[in-house]
Amino acid sequence: MNNKITVVLISHKSNELIFKFINNFSKDIKILIIENSSDRQLQKKIKKFKNINIKYMKNNGYGAAINYARKHILTKYFFVFSPDVKKVDDNLIYKFEKKIKVIKNFGALGPRFINVKEKSHKQSNRSLEVGEIDSISGSAMCFDTKSFDKIGGFDENIFLYFEETDYCMRARKLGYKMYQLNRLIVEHPRGAANGVVKAKNRNEISNLEKLYFWHFVWSKYYFYNKHYGRLFTFIYFAPSFIRIFFRIILYSCQKNIYKKEKYQARLNGLLSSMKGFKSFKRLLN
Repeated sequence: MNNKITVVLISHKSNELIFKFINNFSKDIKILIIENSSDRQLQKKIKKFKNINIKYMKNNGYGAAINYARKHILTKYFFVFSPDVKKVDDNLIYKFEKKIKVIKNFGALGPRFINVKEKSHKQSNRSLEVGEIDSISGSAMCFDTKSFDKIGGFDENIFLYFEETDYCMRARKLGYKMYQLNRLIVEHPRGAANGVVKAKNRNEISNLEKLYFWHFVWSKYYFYNKHYGRLFTFIYFAPSFIRIFFRIILYSCQKNIYKKEKYQARLNGLLSSMKGFKSFKRLLN
């Protein structure tokens, strides 16, 4: 069994995706599953896998789950995945392990993603085999365990969104660098693991969608306020506040329920973060 790297899966009732994911691996790869719910169904299915361990915790967010996983990791490196990431198997892990040996002083490593929008998913120069990048996508991040501890792990005040951006920012401030390995390819279908269920009628919005809109703006404001200060953040977000406010009025007049509720959720998240309220909205256990 590989004693240098542990594969970590962060799950919230993603049993089907988890089972598909682990079946891509041989018994030589150590796998640790962090289940952010009280659902015990998966535990019964993985009993036959001696290389797989599962731990349960209260759903306190993606970053908190990674921090919890770290407490149970004994290997030199660990590789965190969202269970909906595709094209992941033994071969990818061994190639990463080989590259790790020659890359020095990294805060996090990640693969290259295919079938993503470049504007919303920034990646390094694809012509480089190893490209430096500001931040690694949280859906596939590889860490040196000792460096992870020195950086301080993830900020557990953030429940969802920007947790990896914050981690990488703090890592860079300590002199670490982030690299993307552009010859190692994965695919990440948007929203599959977190169970984002859209309302059938596009003039309606699901509660889960509203929750994600709320968290995105809350976390973005928190991140900017933390790293750039209150004055800069207030000035930076002032146009967004005005834009959101007027869009709520516009879509109310047009009776577009979906867009009205979408921007109302964003406004609520922004106001909560501006007031210093905690990221209190949660997925149900």
